[in-house]
Amino acid sequence: MAEAQALQSGHPPDTGTPALVFEDVNAWYGESHILHGVNLHVQPGEVVSLLGRNGAGRTTTLRALMGLVGKRTGSIRVNGVDTIRMAPHRIARLGLGYCPEERGILTSLSCEENLMLPPAVGEGGMGIAEIYEMFPNLQTRWRSPGGRLSGGEQQMLAVARILRTGARILLLDEISEGLAPVIVQALARMIVQLRKRGFTVLMVEQNFRFAAPLADRFYIMERGQIKQEFTAAELQANMDTLSQYLGV
Repeated sequence: MAEAQALQSGHPPDTGTPALVFEDVNAWYGESHILHGVNLHVQPGEVVSLLGRNGAGRTTTLRALMGLVGKRTGSIRVNGVDTIRMAPHRIARLGLGYCPEERGILTSLSCEENLMLPPAVGEGGMGIAEIYEMFPNLQTRWRSPGGRLSGGEQQMLAVARILRTGARILLLDEISEGLAPVIVQALARMIVQLRKRGFTVLMVEQNFRFAAPLADRFYIMERGQIKQEFTAAELQANMDTLSQYLGV
């Protein structure tokens, strides 16, 4: 019953339910065992950052959540619904929006056609006017083919596409990578706005300086395992640990 309600609304079955829970999650690509007993949780309205070096398993954690790995075991609950045996399209309908590192912009379609393409996964998606208010660059370039947008504009479009679908849990993979500082600042402002609107965000970031002022909590990953968890208030006390794992 909880699953049916969640699939229809894209919102948590009850207000006391965590948005995301991983319990002893293992994941494989073919014979390669990538995640080894991952445990984490994200509360509704939280911004949580997965930190770690390349190859630590952070992207695989997002892909395992969406059912995009070869095999996964353990328990992954979205708004109280166990999704470990669910197909990716059904997982998305629980109100998840995944922004992969490669962005997935269709180069031959216009900016606005890209924006309108994904189907709704929940109620209350942002309208075009709201999205253009948040991303003025996209309004200016609405007729431009996706392939002619700058890297920063493509990143904005990739995130904006998700907001239109009604997803309330956003999975953001390295959205600041390789972008000009002015675009990175705009994306940071976007995350602040989304938190104020009650969105839940789980983001993978190599750029610690981008993630540090935005996240409520941090998980450090290494070799497919969670090595450390701490809150924003505990950040300064854990700088030695961050240096050890990230070299910051």
